[in-house]
Amino acid sequence: MADSKGTISREQLIEALNEDLAREYQAIIAYVVYSQVLKGAEYMNIADELVTHASEELAHALTIAKQIDYLGGMPTVSPKPVKTSEEAKDMLRFDLDNEVDTIKNYRERVRQCEALGEYAMAEEIREILVQEQEHLIDLATALGEDVPKLS
Repeated sequence: MADSKGTISREQLIEALNEDLAREYQAIIAYVVYSQVLKGAEYMNIADELVTHASEELAHALTIAKQIDYLGGMPTVSPKPVKTSEEAKDMLRFDLDNEVDTIKNYRERVRQCEALGEYAMAEEIREILVQEQEHLIDLATALGEDVPKLS
């Protein structure tokens, strides 16, 4: 996909951003559902937090769709699959794993945008990254775990 310097074409960036957009749709759906079905006193705080996460993910999706359009692409309409479970810990784990993937992908996207000279786009994605990292911390805390180390 990228050359030896990590440079990609605008078309490849559109494709990568559409993958990101599909992941944002997945997150919106997951947070909407999980926030409503998490049961038990120990999960009430995180359930409320997931409602906030859902609206933040919608804002991310709008930002990414705007960037795809700016690059001349058509934003995808299909989410990545959403996992469900009867177990609250499983749902939080699915969210945590998805946030790890999202953060890794957005870090790469910042590098790719800068390589193409799309500095404003890189800044928009950096702002998304700040919130995604906050989501990661919220989920790890709810699971009683250390925040995963990302390379």
